[in-house]
Amino acid sequence: MKKFFLFGTLSFLFLSCSSDNDDNVSKSNLTIDIQGLENLVPNYVYEGWLVGGGNIVTAGRFSVNDLGELSQTTFELNTNRLNAATSYVLTIEPAVGDDPAPSAVHILAGNFNGNSGIMNVTHSSALGNDFSNSAGKYILATPTDGGSMDNEESGVWFLDNSTGTPMNGLTLPTLPNGWKYEGWAVINGEPVSTGKFLATNMADENAATSPFKGNSSNGPSYPGEDFLQNAPTGLTFPTDLRGGTIVISIEPEPDNSPSPFLLKPLVHNVPMSATTHTVLNMNQNLVSLPEGTFTR
Repeated sequence: MKKFFLFGTLSFLFLSCSSDNDDNVSKSNLTIDIQGLENLVPNYVYEGWLVGGGNIVTAGRFSVNDLGELSQTTFELNTNRLNAATSYVLTIEPAVGDDPAPSAVHILAGNFNGNSGIMNVTHSSALGNDFSNSAGKYILATPTDGGSMDNEESGVWFLDNSTGTPMNGLTLPTLPNGWKYEGWAVINGEPVSTGKFLATNMADENAATSPFKGNSSNGPSYPGEDFLQNAPTGLTFPTDLRGGTIVISIEPEPDNSPSPFLLKPLVHNVPMSATTHTVLNMNQNLVSLPEGTFTR
């Protein structure tokens, strides 16, 4: 079967790997070493791909346990295809019923330099950015409670109101296909989503359907959430976000889990002394970005 698709900024031809099962085909090993990946739960797996000569072929699938250990690090592959590869790309794929071509969720990539290479999120065939220019501001407020000034510490909105007029509070690069941003409030150790978004100057996907917001519809046109009702099991709303943690994560699309994904470029522990309606600054968390090497 032949299938055309867009991969990064280049178009490649997907080739069937059925001939690799022929005992007469020469095989060689590809070894990978990756730090910072997480368990994807049973429905998804990681899959490597060899890119070269306008072609892309699978380089094997693996899972990761709760300790970040890969289930397999050495893969026996067609020697000619391995030697022809100019780059390696790692994607997230459905574990069952998967399309034979790579998904849009490219998490790591790197070029071969001789017989080895370094893979990271910065490569143009992955997320294409190191997120070093990321920055975030937010306020504690509950604008969807009909104007009441009660429980203002029970909502978080990613905006900057320091000039008296709400402005965009997030500086984040545009994500490639296969990824979305998501805001989180960690309440008593439990992460609760504030909603997914691509644009930082618009309301997030939860704006119209959130079960947590109040009965007023006057939320700002920026990502954020009020935690006023319908609390998840184990939590009580309204709450107090002070002493908790606010997070911006980068999530695969489709999402593999209801919990935050491993990519968390912005994080902030809300001070117990935080004042509502006053701008708070987030911190970069770039140590959470995975990276690795590959050798043939």
